[in-house]
Amino acid sequence: MNKVVLVTGSSRGIGKATIIEFASKGYNVVINYFNSKTKAEELKEYVENEFKIKALCIKADVSNEEEVKNMVSFIIKEFGQINVLVNNAGIVYDRDFDNIKVEEFEKTLKINVIGAFIVSREVSRYMKKGSTIVNVSSTNGTKTISPECLDYNISKIGLQSLTRDLAFQFKPNIRVNAIAIGWADTDMNKDLPKDYIKDETSKIYVERFADPSEIAKTIYFLASDESSYINSEIINIDGGYC
Repeated sequence: MNKVVLVTGSSRGIGKATIIEFASKGYNVVINYFNSKTKAEELKEYVENEFKIKALCIKADVSNEEEVKNMVSFIIKEFGQINVLVNNAGIVYDRDFDNIKVEEFEKTLKINVIGAFIVSREVSRYMKKGSTIVNVSSTNGTKTISPECLDYNISKIGLQSLTRDLAFQFKPNIRVNAIAIGWADTDMNKDLPKDYIKDETSKIYVERFADPSEIAKTIYFLASDESSYINSEIINIDGGYC
């Protein structure tokens, strides 16, 4: 029986690349989305045709307990198991410090941190020994200082703390790790000013942004038996940055 991976926020970007990576390794995949239904359905069709696996598309707001419970119940009904969870769903608002809105701050924390908690709690009820959770954090939670997105920064620090707490809570059956990514070529970053991209690229040792597929390969590694003794860790993926 194929193993099953659930990737939240996976209709595009790093989530999409992660779905493709796991599908290429023979996993049945669950594509979770909130807004991008068309992209999610296109991805489902692609991985099923390309890799001959089964895929599900499920709309759910990860910060809504009832929707998460319904999503997880549906996955279990269809596949009978969830072996890997990738908490990838996240949002960011870039505002000048004085224009940061409290309601947006709250929404960022609700989706980026509380959402990961809710999904992890509900999925863990069905996970067996050897299952894994990978949280997608950011170097904004470890290295960078950017007051214009302090809500995002705080959420990513929170996600790293959640990672360590979940690893302790779920020991010894479920390993929980996180990645802290730097700059990547995603939709979230496509509209950045060219001069800013050039300046940030100059700070990266490998002198380029990451391709989402590179991030996905690390996520797969952390979910695989190849990393069976890695637990409660935050792995930086930033190409070297100063």
